Amino acid sequence: MISRVVTLFLISLLILFSSCAPKQSEVLIAEFDAVKIDLTEFETAYLKNAGGVEQARKDSLEKFKNFLDLYVNFKMKLKDAEERGYENNNELMDELEDYKKKVGITFLLEREIVDPGIQKLFERRKEELRVSHIMIRVDTSGEEAARQLAYKLLDSIKNGADFAELAEDFSQDGFSKNQGGDIYFFTAGQIPYEFEEAAYLTPAGQIYSDVIKTKFGYHILKVTERQPRIPQIRASHILIDFMNNNNEYDSVSARIKADSILQQIRAGADFGEMAKKYSADNGSAPQGGDLGFFARRAMVKDFDEAAFRLDAGEVSEPVKTSFGFHLIKVTSKMVQTAFEAEKEELKKIFRQTRYQAEYDSLISKLRKKYNYKQDNSTFAYILDTSDSVKFGSAHPSIEELKNSSIFYIDGKGISAADFMNRLDENADFQNKLINSESLSLAVNSVSADYLLEEEALSLEKTNHEFADLMKDYRNGIYIFKLQEEEVWNKIEIDSVKLYDYYLTTKDKYVWSDRVTFKELFARKDSSIQHYYSLLQQGENFDSLVVRYTERPGYKDKAGLFSLQDAKSSQLAEEAYKLRNPGGYSAPFSNSGGYSIVQLIQKEPSRIKTFEEARAEVSGAFQEEESKRLENAYLKELEKKYAPVIYHQALEKAFKSR
Repeated sequence: MISRVVTLFLISLLILFSSCAPKQSEVLIAEFDAVKIDLTEFETAYLKNAGGVEQARKDSLEKFKNFLDLYVNFKMKLKDAEERGYENNNELMDELEDYKKKVGITFLLEREIVDPGIQKLFERRKEELRVSHIMIRVDTSGEEAARQLAYKLLDSIKNGADFAELAEDFSQDGFSKNQGGDIYFFTAGQIPYEFEEAAYLTPAGQIYSDVIKTKFGYHILKVTERQPRIPQIRASHILIDFMNNNNEYDSVSARIKADSILQQIRAGADFGEMAKKYSADNGSAPQGGDLGFFARRAMVKDFDEAAFRLDAGEVSEPVKTSFGFHLIKVTSKMVQTAFEAEKEELKKIFRQTRYQAEYDSLISKLRKKYNYKQDNSTFAYILDTSDSVKFGSAHPSIEELKNSSIFYIDGKGISAADFMNRLDENADFQNKLINSESLSLAVNSVSADYLLEEEALSLEKTNHEFADLMKDYRNGIYIFKLQEEEVWNKIEIDSVKLYDYYLTTKDKYVWSDRVTFKELFARKDSSIQHYYSLLQQGENFDSLVVRYTERPGYKDKAGLFSLQDAKSSQLAEEAYKLRNPGGYSAPFSNSGGYSIVQLIQKEPSRIKTFEEARAEVSGAFQEEESKRLENAYLKELEKKYAPVIYHQALEKAFKSR
């Protein structure tokens, strides 16, 4: 029987339609009972499956007619479902509500957090910022002392103190303090979210108006440059090592050599050939110094800064780094790619760097919207009765917890027992000891789930797209229920019926030519030729296989392949060519090595016995019965509703779009 999931999927493909139609057309194309289907509704439904208006305009009138017939059948089924009172069926309504919650939460998080988040990230990443900061760590002086010092320094800067000097004197970031706090260029998604937010709100040359708190401590931030971002550049370089021929450090000679090479390049020498001849970078020199494409901050700072300031084709002055002097030539600059091309990477960055902050912000808004309140007395009771109890284990006071609410959403209490049961399904809390900290985290986590579910249940009223999705799903479960009642539950299968069906259709169930054989396999041609020679001298095939075959897992089986389709593989084909059982082939090349096969038995094509074909017979019988019952059901609907279909009106389809 077709599974529920597959059936709903097929239904959605065939007869998805939108409940939010544009202005109604006056062209009637079908009607039955009190239901009328106009051309606008037909076009809206058809476009869900046609791949767009342009494709629909190319489709034939016959294709329109076939779709309309299916659509009318679909509408009659929905009318029948309505008359059967499916909207009052608790089982179906529970399934629909469960689906609303699950899909609604995903829909909500995508629309409220992910979609706007990655769009904002994309826009920000068009720009790069150079920033300096003064960082005060919390772990060195304590939270309050660190905060007070940061604000004191910010006040000093606002009153005229030099930012770079204060960075050198007070910043606890050892990497930047001696550079006036400079942390170089970055773009969105590369630094803590709180720091990034402040930086992108600050004009170049100015200091952010407040102290920023991140997981690293407190920061005072100054934006020194803002400019369009170049995602990547491709560059080549020539490295002149500081070490001279005597293996002595000699930066003066290295600079003179770099200047000499640069003069030759400017006089017309080929950069790539000079790199091959002079560069001390053995990794890139053979490729003419080519480093390939790289992004900002991939190279050491001095190299990076010089390279990203060059135009394509331009060669730098000698650039000094800890490795030596570099002559850099930029060969290409990558342009900003389109949003769709970056979308998946943006999602990855967003989820890693800022999703949690945006999620927490959304939950905070929902707590206010739905008047969330925690019951502190129940919280305390759980703690008092949870000595040495872990989440996921049977709580000793579970019965008492059924009568106490752990929190309230819009005045509705969520019982502590339901709360604990939810945690049984949460892997983040499994086997964690219940204490004040873990219980607080658990309450926050579970209450967030309840709040999202509450918001998801209201989405249908506020979001047309989600409302359409829910209508499609509701129609799908109605159709599935009808199929259950009118088709699948009416199929009766027993051995007698199946056997009778087999007798009338057995010509469909046929074994192709099959063969049983053994194989001796070797990876080297010399080995297989040696084994073939031993066979010709009278050596037993089985004993050779057991000793020598290199086919993994086949020594213990003496190389046996039982009843293979004669055309299923090269081995089977070669075995089937042999005439007599016991005969063996000459060595032949096979995937990964060489083989000799021995024929055990051939079985010519034949009709399968009932037992051999039983699974196929059962499937075919159910399919045929399903079609018969489906057709019978549709005839009942046609008799009941007497639909009138105006096929000729379909000539106007998609003419005005």
